[in-house]
Amino acid sequence: MSKLTAEEVQFYKEHGYLLYHKPLFSPEKMAELTQLFEEQLAQKGKKLSDELDTPHFREDRLLDFLLSEEALDLVEPLIGPNIGLWSSHFICKDPYVGRATPWHEDSAYWKGRVSHFHSIVTIWLALDRSSKENGCMRVIPGTHTNGFSEYEPVDGSRNLFRTQIKNLDDSQAVYFELEPGECSLHDSRIIHGATPNTSPYRRCGYTMRYFATDMKVYPEKNPNFKVWLARGKDLAGNEYANA
Repeated sequence: MSKLTAEEVQFYKEHGYLLYHKPLFSPEKMAELTQLFEEQLAQKGKKLSDELDTPHFREDRLLDFLLSEEALDLVEPLIGPNIGLWSSHFICKDPYVGRATPWHEDSAYWKGRVSHFHSIVTIWLALDRSSKENGCMRVIPGTHTNGFSEYEPVDGSRNLFRTQIKNLDDSQAVYFELEPGECSLHDSRIIHGATPNTSPYRRCGYTMRYFATDMKVYPEKNPNFKVWLARGKDLAGNEYANA
């Protein structure tokens, strides 16, 4: 059953994002997911808290969330009924020291790895309250149709990435302020980023990324990377971890 109205779907297609100010999971499931994050955080060793990438490769229990009806019913209206799980990522900005996320397009970091980018959608699920104060995500609406931007180097010690989009006018930026359990959705091509967390409040989110299965994932360009068939059928001859 679709969780989005026709108006919400149209807004997403026009602007490249949507704020979903409703609980994605039940309180019980959110508590379980938060506990899994805390376990991953405890295991991270010397890694920074914003570097917990593809945790579902290490923790099968996360697949209960990533392949859930709740998540798939949210993305199906946007990319169709044949859905693959692309990736997931815990992004945690610690109080006072959480690094900035430079302006970027997700698609720029996946260039050459897949056949196209127009049907990749990310759910950004808030585990903590996400606000301007603690460095919430922000986007430039409508930039998902602009193609690839030009990038320049930035200081890697203060930023999550080592490059950022050049000469960007951020006067139209929209801030994704979310309560715990709420989420946002964004197109892989939209320009987005986040300021550093200079507040006393942690800002943690779980990104859950999906693609329409007419997108080809090139195995030779994705060594040691796994995707799952989440719903429907494969349309591009992809290799899936749960095949």
